Amino acid sequence: MTSVADSEFWEAHYQEGRTRWDLGQAAPPFVSLLDSPTAPLPDRMAVLGAGRGYDALLFAQRGFEVIGFDFAPSAIADATALAQNSGIPAQYLQRNIFDLPAEFPNYFDYVLEHTCFCAIDPSDRPAYVKLVKSLLKPQGELIALFWAHSKPGGPPFGTNIDEIREYFQSDFKITSLSLATNSIAERQGEEYLGRFQVESGTQ
Repeated sequence: MTSVADSEFWEAHYQEGRTRWDLGQAAPPFVSLLDSPTAPLPDRMAVLGAGRGYDALLFAQRGFEVIGFDFAPSAIADATALAQNSGIPAQYLQRNIFDLPAEFPNYFDYVLEHTCFCAIDPSDRPAYVKLVKSLLKPQGELIALFWAHSKPGGPPFGTNIDEIREYFQSDFKITSLSLATNSIAERQGEEYLGRFQVESGTQ
């Protein structure tokens, strides 16, 4: 039996059409962020658990140099095709995200998170925080849309805003973390948009 830590688990979901997390579009809170006066400035970005690549493509379209990573070959193939058909330069690589620090140490200015934190086994969350930090340059930033639901089981595995703060606050300055106001209907009241900066001296 495969688990969420196996690429076969996620590939089977794509093969069988069981991708309920897939919005078919970029997450609306990310669009609003990029349209806001506090939009991040374009630079090098990693998108973890990129899926079919909608969020990565949004940021690439706004001038970011984007590499999306996913476990599932079908996700990478679909995302690559979408980027090529759109004429927008975004790169996608099939990887176990926990292997990335050896390949991309302190390489990115930004890491983008959306339904990756909730997809991994909760026991791996401390390692995920360290992973994100290790990918970022000094003063680099995590831009995250956390799905903080309370449903049993998973994936997606539940969490809450206090737990998110607890996991990240030792390694990141929590610049902002607030309830998203324009989530899709199925996630209204359950998504938090956060911007976390690597604390100087902790790299």
